Amino acid sequence: MSVEESAAERRKRGLAKMAEVYGWEVSDGPGEHFAVTADHLFGDIWSRPGLTVRDRRLLLLGALSAQGQFDVTEIQIAAALTNEELTPDQLREIALFLCHYVGWAGGTKLDSVVGKVVAQHEKKAARAAERPTE
Repeated sequence: MSVEESAAERRKRGLAKMAEVYGWEVSDGPGEHFAVTADHLFGDIWSRPGLTVRDRRLLLLGALSAQGQFDVTEIQIAAALTNEELTPDQLREIALFLCHYVGWAGGTKLDSVVGKVVAQHEKKAARAAERPTE
């Protein structure tokens, strides 16, 4: 955070980056945990130059898989699909690749999560395509 940047500006930047990363509007939230998440993690870390959101997401998918945090990988996979950063085939390839680094069971679990989230994403897209536009 620069000296000239106010706390409100930093929060606004963090919320904007969160919306970009996840593909949905993020509202301000209460508490110190949310403040650190929005202001530091997204306002500072995810906003740094040098890596794209896609690059950071790839790293995060690997780290989460290595830790067995597959519930959180669901959020990241859905966001990658929504933001068109990764295709279903690329996500499946990531799972196969990670089998060799996080263990076969972990990579297989990631592949299962990818299949679940891709199916949900495709179902949502099909429903949206069926709705008449105004």
